[in-house]
Amino acid sequence: MASAGLSIDEQKAVDRFRKTVVEPSMNNLVILDFWAEWCGPCKALTPVLEKVAAEYADKGVVLAKVNVDEEQFIAAQFQVRSIPTVYAMFQGQPVADLTSARSESQLKQAIDQILKQLPVEPGGAANGEEKQDIGALVAMGEEVLAGGDAERAAGVFAQIAEMAPDNAEAHAGLIRALTAAGHREQAQAALDALDPKIAADPALDQAKSALALAEDAPDTGELDALKSAAAADPADMDAQLALANGLYASGDRDGAVDLLLKMIETDREWNEGAAKARLLQIFEAVGLEDPWVAAKRRRLSLVLFG
Repeated sequence: MASAGLSIDEQKAVDRFRKTVVEPSMNNLVILDFWAEWCGPCKALTPVLEKVAAEYADKGVVLAKVNVDEEQFIAAQFQVRSIPTVYAMFQGQPVADLTSARSESQLKQAIDQILKQLPVEPGGAANGEEKQDIGALVAMGEEVLAGGDAERAAGVFAQIAEMAPDNAEAHAGLIRALTAAGHREQAQAALDALDPKIAADPALDQAKSALALAEDAPDTGELDALKSAAAADPADMDAQLALANGLYASGDRDGAVDLLLKMIETDREWNEGAAKARLLQIFEAVGLEDPWVAAKRRRLSLVLFG
């Protein structure tokens, strides 16, 4: 399952990034430089980065370089659109964009400010999986999933879950990706296999909601029957809710939300607010920070408070 949706080369790229950037950043400040052989500004910046990193080595600063031609998958996850692009990484996550700091003095000033705010431990080593923060890799998986490639996202999250089996966010991402890819049985199996402590982590709530909403996704014939029943009697709220559930489970989340909003507008108190409750469950499953959810929540506000 670790290879689902992810090519061998991409798996290797993720592993190299983990070893050269994520693990060193657990205790050090990693200056991450995206560059290429053909890039003139990159070659001008390289000696500056190397000099400053060497001078700050005793303060826990190290330099890591990513060739965008050789590591296109990693560069894509960081949305690198021009080079050189330079980030400061700490505990697996970008903490500052240093791209504009091209001179030695600018770079040192920026690093000094960062070091004042972070618990960098010069010479320290990551304490295995218990201390490993792989937030940057989880963010990569989220980017792939948000981009609509659920199969590949499942592969990314599965790889992360193998690296850090105690990381709840990695497991949550895997379950959500498998669900989005239509592999509900695999998603349920992944949830059932979790240690109870991880399964109880709040990070799994979104994945559980997504899995619950995908339960019993209708086939084409069943969905057509739900549409016919709802159209035959628009006042039958049970039929409308059944269709909304079927639409969402079959991948038509816009159609599901449109119908639920119409139900709320018609009778928000029906069945103890069942339509609104299902709509909020959809929002949780997709992610409350998702732009799509933000737009739909504004529509809900207009319906409720208009």
